Amino acid sequence: MVRGKIQMRRIENATSRQVTFSKRRSGLLKKAYELSVLCDAEVALIIFSQKGKLYEFASSNIQNIIEKYRECVKEEERDNPDVERQLQKMRLEAINMAKKIELLELSQRKLLGQNIGSCSLEELQQLDNQLERSLKSIRTKKAELYKQEIERLKAKEMLLLEENARLAGKVNTYIYMYPPFVYFVFPSFQSSE
Repeated sequence: MVRGKIQMRRIENATSRQVTFSKRRSGLLKKAYELSVLCDAEVALIIFSQKGKLYEFASSNIQNIIEKYRECVKEEERDNPDVERQLQKMRLEAINMAKKIELLELSQRKLLGQNIGSCSLEELQQLDNQLERSLKSIRTKKAELYKQEIERLKAKEMLLLEENARLAGKVNTYIYMYPPFVYFVFPSFQSSE
């Protein structure tokens, strides 16, 4: 019988999940034992079930293996102090960014006319100046867009005038080549009563 590939996601059925946990736990403990015996490696394995029950395996004293692990981690930290420095730097940057975001949000609320009751006269003057600069920038952009639209319409007008002249030329050529029809007016017949 060929095994299908198992999707790696949580098993919804509690009974099936418990059976799978039990089988896989046994297999994992067996593999840890085999690794320790075959390779003469120090192996420690700690498993907590969903309900918090502890399962463990250690090729020697588990406390000694955990202590050895902690010493290795400390050595790595001592050998690479830049990591801690970089981490601290990143924390400070995150704090500074949060402060900047808060100030920008406060500034935005003030620009929208919210929370201006607590502003001093100087802050209100700065806000007024900032709004004037923004308004000037908006008006400049608006004038630029109007100018572009006028230029576009003038170009369109020139094209239409050229098209009109071309069509007028065609009409004149047509009239020259084909003289106008003579229209006859038929007398109207009125019945006499």
